[in-house]
Amino acid sequence: MSSAPRMKLGHLLKRFLPYYGKYKKEIALDLFCALMTTGCEIVFPQIVRMITNQAVAGYTQITTSWVLTLGGVYLLLRIIDTAANHFMQYWGHVTGAKLETDMRTDLFNHLQQLSFSYYNETKVGQIMARITSDLFDVTEFSHHCPEEFLIAGVKITASFIILCGMNVWLTLMVFLLLPFMLIGTRYFRQKMRIAFKDARHQVGEINAQVEDSLLGVRVVKSFANEDLEIEKFGHGNEKFYGFKKMQYRYMAGFNTVTRMFEGTMYILVVVAGALFLKDGKLAVGDYAAFLLYISTLLTSIRRIVDFSEQFERGMTGIERFCEIMDAPVEIKDKPGALPIGDVKGEVRFEKVGFHYADDVNHEVLGSVDMLVHAGQNVALVGPSGAGKTTLCNLIPRFYDVTSGRILIDGKDIQSLTLKSLRNAIGMVQQEVYLFSGTVRENISYGKPGATEEEIVLAAKRAGAHEFVVKLPDGYDTYIGERGVKLSGGQKQRLAIARVFLKNPPILILDEATSALDNENELLVQRSLEELAKGRTTFTIAHRLTTIRNADVIWVLTEKGIEETGTHDELMQKKGIYYSLYSMYSGKAAS
Repeated sequence: MSSAPRMKLGHLLKRFLPYYGKYKKEIALDLFCALMTTGCEIVFPQIVRMITNQAVAGYTQITTSWVLTLGGVYLLLRIIDTAANHFMQYWGHVTGAKLETDMRTDLFNHLQQLSFSYYNETKVGQIMARITSDLFDVTEFSHHCPEEFLIAGVKITASFIILCGMNVWLTLMVFLLLPFMLIGTRYFRQKMRIAFKDARHQVGEINAQVEDSLLGVRVVKSFANEDLEIEKFGHGNEKFYGFKKMQYRYMAGFNTVTRMFEGTMYILVVVAGALFLKDGKLAVGDYAAFLLYISTLLTSIRRIVDFSEQFERGMTGIERFCEIMDAPVEIKDKPGALPIGDVKGEVRFEKVGFHYADDVNHEVLGSVDMLVHAGQNVALVGPSGAGKTTLCNLIPRFYDVTSGRILIDGKDIQSLTLKSLRNAIGMVQQEVYLFSGTVRENISYGKPGATEEEIVLAAKRAGAHEFVVKLPDGYDTYIGERGVKLSGGQKQRLAIARVFLKNPPILILDEATSALDNENELLVQRSLEELAKGRTTFTIAHRLTTIRNADVIWVLTEKGIEETGTHDELMQKKGIYYSLYSMYSGKAAS
């Protein structure tokens, strides 16, 4: 994703502005307060101007009541400024946080819809960086951006009008420098954005590397490769430092240009203003006010300059947000898709073919044409890479077929809603994923809102209840990240309990016992046999002895399904299955 072309500023703002829609009142009030805070800075030079001109005209013109009136007006403005600033500091940030929350919600919702293909190509650490730190920068940008530009715009406009009333030529001389300053900073601003994006991408790479190392910490320690992991992290960290260094180089250039023009403006006002003063074309009070307004003007420019870093961070965050939001949802409900109800479990493959989008020349499956009757137990065997898991992943539409179609109870699965289709299918895989939480939370994931009785019954049917009640807090025991506190067999039985609770009519068992020892395999196999009763079951077998009782066995190779039949039938044929089984039996016996 880092290689994606840069998006134009106008496009990014067009994508971001709709998020303000829900908070028009809050934003309007925030901007009104921003206007109020500019009052003091605009009025103060006028007060100084009036007092100075009165003093030059004659000290007798200055009365106590007049001075106190001016002071009272300025004090009132200060009170308004304080209240307005308080609102901006609190509600402005709160509104920004609301925008961040909405964007994060949209981003997470979109991520939930993306297919396996996207996650095959994208590091989780990159996604985490975009959904956390990137969006925090957007929060700061979202409310500061309109505030800063409005305040600066009002100050610059007001200063220009007021200064023109004092001396047009001096005003024009000062303001003509602004376009040159904007041109001078444009190069550095563009480079800053690129540097920010590169740094953000590298943060994602660091996140991904840290996640990979910490989740695999047991492997790291078993190979005593701590030094290797430290070296890998150090390389990524140094790369990040390089990007940050480049980022600060452009920031320094940006600030140098603006500072140079600021100094030029001050010198111009001091020297040219003094000459106008000498020639009687500028009053003393106007000269003092001119210096104060230029100070106000330059303060506004300085705030914009300081905000430019935040602006570029925000635009980078929005760009990286848009890159994920633009990732196409490849697997989704077709127009007019209908929910499937009362599923019997008949599955038909009609000339099904499949290849991955990034490898169109290599067909993983080619023209699979088979019928599975409701309640039938089908075992898939064959060499690694033959497409067994891929074929099963096509049934719940984790991937879409590239040719042919799959039907459940005579209905094309692409005409069904994804939610109803996947609710009808249960999966138990070799690599069990348990969420960080309690036993109860992990089992109830199969049926959110399940009762205590339903959870316990599912655990009993999966052969898990006996070990669960022995845990320190029973069903409320915290099992650690990915179930790290449980054994392989215990994790597998919780996964089976989860599917029992879901109670799907179609079941997919993807080498569910291949990673277990003999004792655990026997326990889990009994649970799986109980789970498969009365369901259409697809079993991907690694240990061939576990599928001898299957109703039908499909032998998949790179050429497709080459053999079908029962265990006895295939053994009599003495073909591919016979060779595989004989080889496995020989290994098992030895």
